[in-house]
Amino acid sequence: MVASQVHLVRHGEVFNPQRVLYGRLPGFRLSDLGQQMAETAAVDLAERARPVVRIVASPLQRTQESAAPIARAFGLPIDLDERLIEPANRFEGKRMRGPGGALRDPRNWPSLTNPARPSWGEPFRSISARMLAAIDDAFQSVDDGDVVLVSHQLPIWMVHRTLAQERLAHDPRKRRCDLSSITTLSWRGTGPAEVAYTSPAAALLVPANDVGAV
Repeated sequence: MVASQVHLVRHGEVFNPQRVLYGRLPGFRLSDLGQQMAETAAVDLAERARPVVRIVASPLQRTQESAAPIARAFGLPIDLDERLIEPANRFEGKRMRGPGGALRDPRNWPSLTNPARPSWGEPFRSISARMLAAIDDAFQSVDDGDVVLVSHQLPIWMVHRTLAQERLAHDPRKRRCDLSSITTLSWRGTGPAEVAYTSPAAALLVPANDVGAV
């Protein structure tokens, strides 16, 4: 027996007044709006009467804070898994666009030579492989019920594209992975398959996403 479903939940909005790419940097917490978003994900899972029996989060602060309302809703502890973490990025701590943005600095251009790898951080294939390993372990970790994995936009999107058999290289502006969204997987035969996507915090989203919202 394996878990009934695994839900990949993206964290809520992060407090980032300097609008930097925060990546794995410590100290980036959820904003007040992000806390509301995280609550909507917990309510969505509870209202669907999902039998959540385990919660696992990336070790970063924003994902643990996003997992907290789900943990309270189901009376569960939060386990941590390094494999769910945001990829490392050479531009962490920098503003990417606008005056003085990293993309305008010629010294940074060598890190932008290969978008298909990508040349500025962890390869897409590596992100996909570690996420799928964490998902497989999540399915096998319980005999029944659902497991919630709280992660980040790019890792979740790599899972989606892998399972859809799409090229991992993509346009970041076209990712379908809203803040506090839920991508649901079921076990089909010998592996996971995506069966649903919901964005319970859609009404709270602002039109222009924060450049650091990863």
